[in-house]
This record gives sequence, structure tokens and C-alpha cells, in this order.
Amino acid sequence: MTTIDLVVTDLDGTLWDAHQVVHPQTLAAWAEVERRGVPVLVATGRRVGSTAEPLAELGLRPPAVCLNGALGLDLAGGERFHRATIAADDATAVLAAFRAQGLQPCVYVDRDDVAVYVDAEPSTHPLHLQSFGAAVAVGDLDRVCAAEAVLAFAVLGGDQTQLAGVATAVAAAGIAHLDVDTYYGGHTLTVSGPAMSKWNGVLAFCAARSLDPTRVLAIGDGPNDAELLTGAAVAVAPSNGHPTALGLADHHVAPAADGGWATILDLL
Repeated sequence: MTTIDLVVTDLDGTLWDAHQVVHPQTLAAWAEVERRGVPVLVATGRRVGSTAEPLAELGLRPPAVCLNGALGLDLAGGERFHRATIAADDATAVLAAFRAQGLQPCVYVDRDDVAVYVDAEPSTHPLHLQSFGAAVAVGDLDRVCAAEAVLAFAVLGGDQTQLAGVATAVAAAGIAHLDVDTYYGGHTLTVSGPAMSKWNGVLAFCAARSLDPTRVLAIGDGPNDAELLTGAAVAVAPSNGHPTALGLADHHVAPAADGGWATILDLL
């Protein structure tokens, strides 16, 4: 059995269920993993705020790779170990792909005062927009793509056909992740930079902490976990996960709602 130096976990559909509820067995297993001296790293498509807040409510402040590999930081102290931005030309091309489908995306940026920029009539679900609170700003998205440190694009709770058209049109300008939206209904599309992935953030974390990247156990359920599951020595997916994740996993465990995350204790 491979000696595991690091456990990496996705959040939505993996650590917690569609209602953001974590099974008691999962919380107990997380504590046991740490008791054994194995660090836990979160790797998610979520932005920093929506990653840190629900984890803090559980009493957890782990290091995290957010926005599908754009940022890596310690949620307890804020120290960064990774950052990858989208080049201006690529960002402009991704914005054009959304607009060709009649959509105005959320544009995530690396700023202290603003987490995301939107157009005056954003296409993302109203509740998603509301979730940003004061961290959202209305701005000229052309200017943002040309001059800001762009981390990612997204439309949540949208039409599958439109979003699939964007995903195709993005081509080499970015990595498109299209999936069913379990929170807002419809589908969600996130677009990362051409070289971004959760696994790149994991490699940066291993380098920063002097951990062996060939001794990683990773668990995830979505298509945006593909590089993560491919790179890990031990790949795990919930049994109700996306076919892409299931096809890459060495082990299938019970869904998050049933505490399947806890099964990784048997794989350490």
C-alpha cells in the first residue's frame, strides 16, 4: 500500500452533500486523518470566501486550492503558496466566447477590495450574485480582462445549451468545466486559465511544505477533478459522482450524504 503524505479533498458533492451538510462520520474521519499526522488540503472550484466560510462553521481552517487551481492559501492565516492568473489575451477571448452566446459572466479577480466583477446585467443566477455580498462590483468587463489579475470566469444556474456553446468556443484560451448545478438548478460553467488545474495547486502546496507529490490521496466527484485524480497516487470518487471522476478513480465510496468520505481512513 502507498504511504500517504497528503489527503486532498473536493468540497461540493464530496466532503458535503448538495445541501452543504457534512456527515458526522466525515467530520470524525477528518479529525482522525489529522491525528495520524496527515495534512488535509481542500481543492475546490469555489472562490476563497465561499470556501472559508462554511469550513469555518465546521471548525475547519485548512489550506485550500480555490477557483480550480487559481489560488492556493492557508485559510487560517491567509498566507499564499500558489497563484495563477489568466493572460489578458486569453481572458479577452474567454469573455468573447460568453458574449457570443448572449451571456455576461462573473469575472473573478485577485484584489483585496473586489472578488468578482459583473456587467450591469449579469447572466449568473441571482442567488449566486447575492452570495458575493459587498465583494462584487459592476464594471467594464473588457477593461477588467485587459488590466486586472483575472483568475476565472463563471455562470451558475444557466442554460445547458448556451453554456456548452461557450465551453466549445473557449478552445485553447481556457479550461471549461460544465456540470449540473445542484444549488441553483440548470447547469454551471466555470472557465480557468489554459494551464490551471487543482493538481497544479497541489504540486505547489507539496513544494511549499516539503511533501512528496507521489504520495497523495485525492477524493473528488466532478469533471474539474480530472487532473487531480489523475495525478494522485490513490484516487477516490463518491459513487454518485460524475462519470469522468468515476472512470479515473481507483476506489468508489458512498456518497457524501452517507459519509463515504470516511472510507478514506481505510486507504491511508
